[in-house]
Amino acid sequence: MSFSSLKRKQPKTFTVRIVTMDAEMEFNCEVLDHDVSKEEPVTFHFLAKFYPENAEEELVQEITQHLFFLQVKKQILDEKIYCPPEASVLLASYAVQAKYGDYDPSVHKRGFLAQEELLPKRVINLYQMTPEMWEERITAWYAEHRGRARDEAEMEYLKIAQDLEMYGVNYFAIRNKKGTELLLGVDALGLHIYDPENRLTPKISFPWNEIRNISYSDKEFTIKPLDKKIDVFKFNSSKLRVNKLILQLCIGNHDLFMRRRKADSLEVQQMKAQAREEKARKQMERQRLAREKQMREEAERTRDELERRLLQMKEEATMANEALMRSEETADLLAEKAQITEEEAKLLAQKAAEAEQEMQRIKATAIRTEEEKRLMEQKVLEAEVLALKMAEESERRAKEADQLKQDLQEAREAERRAKQKLLEITTKPTYPPMNPIPAPLPPDIPSFNLIGDSLSFDFKDTDMKRLSMEIEKEKVEYMEKSKHLQEQLNELKTEIEALKLKERETALDILHNENSDRGGTSSKHNTIKKLTLQSAKSRVAFFEEL
Repeated sequence: MSFSSLKRKQPKTFTVRIVTMDAEMEFNCEVLDHDVSKEEPVTFHFLAKFYPENAEEELVQEITQHLFFLQVKKQILDEKIYCPPEASVLLASYAVQAKYGDYDPSVHKRGFLAQEELLPKRVINLYQMTPEMWEERITAWYAEHRGRARDEAEMEYLKIAQDLEMYGVNYFAIRNKKGTELLLGVDALGLHIYDPENRLTPKISFPWNEIRNISYSDKEFTIKPLDKKIDVFKFNSSKLRVNKLILQLCIGNHDLFMRRRKADSLEVQQMKAQAREEKARKQMERQRLAREKQMREEAERTRDELERRLLQMKEEATMANEALMRSEETADLLAEKAQITEEEAKLLAQKAAEAEQEMQRIKATAIRTEEEKRLMEQKVLEAEVLALKMAEESERRAKEADQLKQDLQEAREAERRAKQKLLEITTKPTYPPMNPIPAPLPPDIPSFNLIGDSLSFDFKDTDMKRLSMEIEKEKVEYMEKSKHLQEQLNELKTEIEALKLKERETALDILHNENSDRGGTSSKHNTIKKLTLQSAKSRVAFFEEL
């Protein structure tokens, strides 16, 4: 969220409404009471101050989840939270799923992520890979998230991000009694002491359930462990204002730490019940939409199949018509040729009869002289030869006429079959049309008093001991999750390792690789658990010796 174009001519008052797990509070703040930049327009960013331990359990409302997702995403891209390269690609794929929905190759073509900011610049510069190669790897995982709604994709993003070492940690420069420069990290789990050169792995950790009192006087900060036999440990900060901020973060995180381990208030139970009902309603709506989409796709496939078969039938009908026309033309030609042949046969038969009559007439004519007789015999012989040829030709023509009649009969039979096939095609039943079926704070929170430049805050220890076993149980459960996810990350890391430019590795990259080599796939919770296995007394002594 941001407010822009804020005028500075007169004090402006705005109202901030904060919704917590147990209560809703409203504060009226005068803008000029704060250290506001004099440049115009003035932009305010309203961000979450306290991070949840388990985003899936604590972020009840979808709008809260979405805004927190945007905040964490920006912190990762701005490199305020260190994220390994392989995890950056996986987070980018969930961010794409949240924005674009399900992957569709016909819509999400090559280059559709060209204008998106999805990876930290540190990761892009670390590998000898083109934007197209990064897009290919992001898209490969994006395609596997099919069916996840926006809120589900965002929650998967947060579940991965909350296990990053720098997630939710506020760092402050401090000095111990020896004057050694260190970093104090305050987060939802407790207080952590870091080397200034290594913000990933704390040297010492103090969970909130082991801390009894936190106070400061001037620049000196004092932390008293729950075990009264253990000496307090102190450190100095750079400014009094920083001590106030540290104390505020400690109070808030400790309060939330305690609330998470108690039964939810009635209001929170109602909010969660409403959220579950809303989630169930949305799930049913998504299922209904999915069914309608599936039915629509089936109807489209059936329509395409009918259109294909209709086109095929049209082609068959066209071919049948062409065959019918060819058969009719052939039949007409054969009929005409048969008629001509029959007429020729009749004509030849008539000529043969005339020749026979001429021969009989010649024979009947009496030629008395020998010459006339010889001539007559010669003519008779020629007439006989001619008559024989005429008879053979007539017989041949008659056979040809019979063959043409047989061909005509076959052509008419083919014409009849073509007409019958055309009739069958034009009278086939069509598929019936598809009809889609639509388918003030609670009394148990400790108080603190500010006197001059000193402030003390006592944590109630009534529930501290009871919490220890519960916290250990939670840590064990947390260690057992994300096995499949780690396998995926290792696979991608191995795939792109050959393209890494070692000379471009940052200090955090080197530290992360060293931690991975020493501890394998150890998570943030595992690291803190190892540190807290030591006694609180030994941890305090170690801090003093740093």
